[in-house]
Amino acid sequence: MRPTGKLHLGNFVGALQNWVGMQDKYECYFCVVDWHALTTDYADTSKVKENSLEVAFDWLAAGLDPEKSVIFMQSHVPAHAELHLLLSMITPLGWLERVPTYKEQRDNIRDKDLGTYGFLGYPLLQAADILVYKADAVPVGEDQVAHIEITREIARRFNGFYGEVFPEPQTLLTPAAKLPGTDGRKMSKSYGNTIQLADPEPVIRQKLKTMVTDPARVRRSDPGNPDVCPVGDLHKIFSSKETIAKVDAGCRSAGIGCIECKSWAADALVQLLNPMQERRKKFEANPRLAWDILEAGSERARKTTGETMKDVRASMGMSLEYEEPKS
Repeated sequence: MRPTGKLHLGNFVGALQNWVGMQDKYECYFCVVDWHALTTDYADTSKVKENSLEVAFDWLAAGLDPEKSVIFMQSHVPAHAELHLLLSMITPLGWLERVPTYKEQRDNIRDKDLGTYGFLGYPLLQAADILVYKADAVPVGEDQVAHIEITREIARRFNGFYGEVFPEPQTLLTPAAKLPGTDGRKMSKSYGNTIQLADPEPVIRQKLKTMVTDPARVRRSDPGNPDVCPVGDLHKIFSSKETIAKVDAGCRSAGIGCIECKSWAADALVQLLNPMQERRKKFEANPRLAWDILEAGSERARKTTGETMKDVRASMGMSLEYEEPKS
């Protein structure tokens, strides 16, 4: 996950919630990809370390457990960069240029110069992040499937040149519910419509009060349709079955108003986030605790990646150990 600061509900629903549940099923590596942050924000790196800690706070608060998983910083594991360099020697430019998000982001992000190798090559760095652990599976949403496919192609090409070193990682599609922001669009920091995991209760309730609802429900007496209402979408994800039933019946009959409906949604969010925020306070009060977890995880990651890079160098005839010339 890129370190862009405090996480929001969209990050939780789209990834973090699933990650927490995977820890008992898989050997998991969770990486704060601070080098990836530089692919678009290279001109100002002043917030990268602070934002990395904020991500770590939210990860640990949500339930990622350093006793079960490896939680670490990308830039603290140099093998990511070495493998990225070696893979860049064999990866055709056309493969990188056809990645859907490359053109999409270049078209949509107008305030930054994205005509850099770092931006073009970020799918390759992502491939190195995966292959350096010889990963069997990568948990992603539908929008990231193309990135896993190019990783598989790069592994296949490397193995074809140098022998079988990398497994071809499988896509582990994770369920992602439709989560609207306060303006009805997809929840995103770029839209300024997020509810952060660290937002205190008064802030959550105030944000819900301003959230858009069914546009057809103009007056309190007008019946509504929770299936087309962003607040209704929140209920479907976070509220109990009983509350969802009350919302459905009350909205369609105009038996409840939008203010009451929003307050119930806020109740559900507060109930979900309060325990996380209590756990987060420990790390906010002593950030060194989170940094030590990241560094311990990075040390574990360095050991794993060190073994992978021995195999990579040996397969390419670039071992660091001296070998007697073959007669």
